[in-house]
Amino acid sequence: MRAPPTREGYTVDGAGAAALRLAGAVTVVTGGGSGIGAALARRFAERGAVVVVNDLDTDAARGVAERVGGVALSGDAGDPAAVGQLVATVWERYGGIDLFCANAGVAADEATGDPDAAWELSWRVNVMAHVYAARALLPRWLAAGRGRLLVTASAAGLLTMLGGAPYAVTKHAAIGYAEWLRATYHHRGITVQALCPQGVRTPMLDRAGRAGALLEEGAIGAEEVADRVEEALAGDRFLVLPHAEVAEHYRRRATDPDRWLRAMNGIQRSLESSDQGTT
Repeated sequence: MRAPPTREGYTVDGAGAAALRLAGAVTVVTGGGSGIGAALARRFAERGAVVVVNDLDTDAARGVAERVGGVALSGDAGDPAAVGQLVATVWERYGGIDLFCANAGVAADEATGDPDAAWELSWRVNVMAHVYAARALLPRWLAAGRGRLLVTASAAGLLTMLGGAPYAVTKHAAIGYAEWLRATYHHRGITVQALCPQGVRTPMLDRAGRAGALLEEGAIGAEEVADRVEEALAGDRFLVLPHAEVAEHYRRRATDPDRWLRAMNGIQRSLESSDQGTT
């Protein structure tokens, strides 16, 4: 049996699926200063990748980059000019980008402060950041005939998240955009994958209030998410599900949406009853 053909950092199996070899790969992680992003940066560095850590928090990005032997390029993933500059800088410095992890996200709560501002921030970071990344990357990747985009969405985008409308709705949009990219460009060598964790023990979960408390029992560590991502990079399946039960919930939602919505509404009613009982 002949060894599978290779092309600059990729191994292609008999079905045409491209497996990314992390050793030597140029990787960019937005929102890499903490949580899942920091875990991905650590894992990629351990596997010999070139790691560029991007975060709005300059000190956080620098701290992770120093610990993993990577490079920090701070900036706002929700700013098209900043994303364009990030991609251009990395491309010029390293001659390409093999993997771009569009991982930055926010869980803005419309119940506090200005509700319109919560929606606008959620839309800009949870959706448009992916659009800006793809806009900057696609011309370069299409010319090269390869590239991989990992969109960190959420199980909330496949299901929902009670108590967090801006988060749930924008994560649905993120998955919709990732699906569109996959359907449009997969035959041209662009692999798009959607990472959809449920509860993950990160600072974002700590800040999620009642909605976060619902996910505490089954929450996993960020390193376990990195495990599942590393496995997914060995192939090209679209959905990356660190919580195995999400696939079954998603199936039930699709096959009997009315029953699924009744169950979700039952959970909502029990939450409201619990709140009333503690007042």
